[in-house]
This record gives sequence, C-alpha cells and structure tokens, in this order.
Amino acid sequence: MKSQNLCQRSLVVLAILVLELLSFQHLVAAQAPAKHKQSQKPAKQKSAPEPIWDLVVAGGTVVTMDPSHRILENGIVVVKQGDTISAVEASTPAAVNKYMHEAKQLIDAKGKLVLPGFINGHTHAPMTLLRGLKDDVTLEEWLTKSIFPAEAKNVNEEFVRWGTRLALAEQIRGGVTTFADMYYFEDGVAEETKAAGVRGVLGETILDFPAPDNKNNDAMLEYTEKFLKRWQGDALIHAAAAPHSMYICSEKTLQDTAALARRYNAPILIHVGETRKELNDSREKHGTTPVQYLDKLGILGPDVLAAHCIYVDDTDRKVLAQRHVGCVHNPSSNMMLASGVAPVIEERAAGIAVGLGTDGPAGSNNDLNLMEEMDLAAKLQKITKMDPRALSAKAVVDMATIEGARALHMDKEIGSLEAGKKADIVLLGLDAPNAVPMFDVYAQLAYALKGSDVETVIIGGRVVMRDKKLLTVDEPAAIAKAREFKYRVEASLK
Repeated sequence: MKSQNLCQRSLVVLAILVLELLSFQHLVAAQAPAKHKQSQKPAKQKSAPEPIWDLVVAGGTVVTMDPSHRILENGIVVVKQGDTISAVEASTPAAVNKYMHEAKQLIDAKGKLVLPGFINGHTHAPMTLLRGLKDDVTLEEWLTKSIFPAEAKNVNEEFVRWGTRLALAEQIRGGVTTFADMYYFEDGVAEETKAAGVRGVLGETILDFPAPDNKNNDAMLEYTEKFLKRWQGDALIHAAAAPHSMYICSEKTLQDTAALARRYNAPILIHVGETRKELNDSREKHGTTPVQYLDKLGILGPDVLAAHCIYVDDTDRKVLAQRHVGCVHNPSSNMMLASGVAPVIEERAAGIAVGLGTDGPAGSNNDLNLMEEMDLAAKLQKITKMDPRALSAKAVVDMATIEGARALHMDKEIGSLEAGKKADIVLLGLDAPNAVPMFDVYAQLAYALKGSDVETVIIGGRVVMRDKKLLTVDEPAAIAKAREFKYRVEASLK
C-alpha cells in the first residue's frame, strides 16, 4: 500500500514537471516571433502627397481677356505660388488629373463665368460717407458749396478709414479687384485697402489751399513723400501722388508734385479736361488747352493717369498718345454732372489706353458699380454718335479689364487671366433671371449681368468674397458707422 502511494505521488510530480516543460516551450515559442518582429524596422506608411497648387478654379466659362481673347467653355485657372497664375487651360482629362487632385483649395466654377477682376480707374473712396449729400447741381457748385465745406468740417482719419471700408465692401461685391483713388489721409486708405486684400493705386491729393489732412503745400508734399516711401514695393498698394488738377494746383505745385512722384517711380493721378469751364479758363489764362498746358510743364508721361479727358481735341489726343498717358472714362459722373461726353472712340483710335471709372460715390456718382459703367459707356457713345456700332460690348469689357490695366500702366501684372499675372479673379453666377439665356459672353457682361451677380472674388490668390460672403471686411460695422456719420455731417452743416 505504501509503495503504491509512493508510485502515485511520483506520477503526479512527473506530470507536473511535464506540464511545466510544455508551458515553458510554449512561452519560448510565443516570444521568439516577437523578438524577431522587434528586430525589423517598421514599414514606412505612404503619406498623401503634398498639394502642389495653392488654388484651382475649375469648370467655369473662362473669359481670359488675353491677346487672343480666348474663351474656354470648361476651363481651369491654376495658382501655384501664392498670388500668381500658373496656368489657364481647358479642362481636359489630363488637366483635371494634373491639377484638381493636388490642390490646396478647389473652387467649383461650373455654370459660372470666370474672368479677370474689374479695374475701377478713378474714384474717391472715402466719399461714400457723403453719398447723396448734394445732387443735381453743377460740378463747381457741388464742390464749392457742398463738398469742400462738408469735408472741412468732417474729414479726419476716422472718417477716411470708415468711408474706405464701406467703399471696399461695395467694390468687392461688384467684382472690383483694383481701384485708383484720390483723397486725403491716403495712408489710412492704404492700410484699410491692404487689410481687405484689395489692390489699390492710391494717390494723396495735393491742392493749393488747406486740405483736411495738411494745411499747406509744404506739409502736403512732406506727407506724400513719407507715404510714397512707406509703400514702396508692396504687393498690393501702389502709392501715388495726386495733384488735383491744373485749375486747383499752380504751375509750381504741379511740377513739384510730379518731380516728387518721379523720384520714387510713383504714379501721378490727376483730373484733366473734365469741364468746358476748365477748357475755357485754360485757354484764357494759358493760351492753350489743359492737356497742352500740362505737357508744356513736363507733367505728362507714361506714369500719368488722367481722369475724364472729355475736352481733348485732335492735337491733345496725339500728345496723350505720344506721352503714353492713360485716360479714365467716367460715364456716370460725366452724365450726372452734365460735364459732357468723352470722345472715347477717337481716343482709342489715337492709341490711348482708356479705362473705366466710377468717380467718387457722392454727387458725381452715388455708387461704385463698375459693371454699370460698362453698360453706360457703350450706350453713351452709341447715342452720341447715333450709331449702335460705335462702342461694342467687347470693347467696354476690355476697358473694364485689360485696357483699364494699360491705362494704369499695370497690364503686365493684371487685367487678364494669363500665366505669370496676378491671380485677380472674379466668378459671376448665371442662374438669375437676368443672366439667361446667354448667346454672347461680352454682351451678357456689358448689358445683362449686374454687380449683384458677382459671387466670388479672388485677389492675389486670396479669396476675399466667397459665395457672396465678404471675408475681409466687416460689412455690418461699416454700414452701421455710415449711418452714424450721416447725422454728424448733417449737424455740422447747420
């Protein structure tokens, strides 16, 4: 019995030893692969390729305004390096594969028009806050009895900044991506314009009497020089000098201002030949026309942007063309003030680059709608010449884009959708009742579409309005402030 128990215990011990041995072997077997895996380098996971293109606008009807006036029914506009267009192509399968799959930002433009941003060649942006102050009077009465007194009592830097913000909101909504401005505290205008991401040719106004920002001529020139220095080389802001006109500035003021601008390679903005009174006074005082007087003083050149150019004869037009002066036609203003009709047909035939402008949004034109100027420019020439062929839809779209860029001497940068130019792009919707049907793109732009049809605006590759939502200007605040200023201005004139 005793030996039997001993035998049983021996079997139990043996069984335990066998189980422990098997357990140890299993553990070793389990750990061996793990050690093998640890000795291997982890396999590299394939990461998604970095987007090559900053922005791609695809699928719309692209109206290039390039030298051949290409229209791509289903096109792609590609921005690679921040603010510059890399390619403008048809949406072929190869182009779609190349661009659309590697874009940081893709804008679907299907069913929309895609074209270069509009250029407002002449305005006084902060005057939005004087909109409707005094209408239906002559230019001289408007200036001397209403605007100059109101400006003297109200215009300060705060006024200018809020007026500019309101103007920027209005212009972006209308598809304007570049505007040329003449006003006071222009450094403030530049800061607001830069903050909104809008391109501006901005001129500090110089006069021969006290202005809201500078009380004498020396101070005006000193301010302007600091302004020109500050903004040199900026991607968006082109600081300019703006002697108001030959009837407000003396010979010395005109020459000193032009010399200052040329010292900094800055543009010169000036009113020229706007009224018959200006012409008559110039002939009486100087024995010649405003254009020929300015040329005699050495003011005219390829850096000059001349607003209006209504009273210019054959000799004047030859001078303007020879000096490569850009002109800006302001049909609404010229009609509203009964200033006259600019000889746009003859100016263009003489080789002068003629752009379009709204003029100031008070008294001379109460809005900043450049698409309206296209419509009026064409129709005003037609009725004046009694010829429906006088100025075509295509011609006025030119004037709002590429020819406007030539007038500003900026056609190497803006005005058309071409590789190497700035990515200033607008998208217009084609779903409103006034937008359909469309047989001719240029006629639709000139006569049927409105500023309200602009949906998306891109300036220098930056989206500043998308699907009619402003992204860079606080529009409600600007509107509220404009209402406040209305009561301030009214009270100041009592």
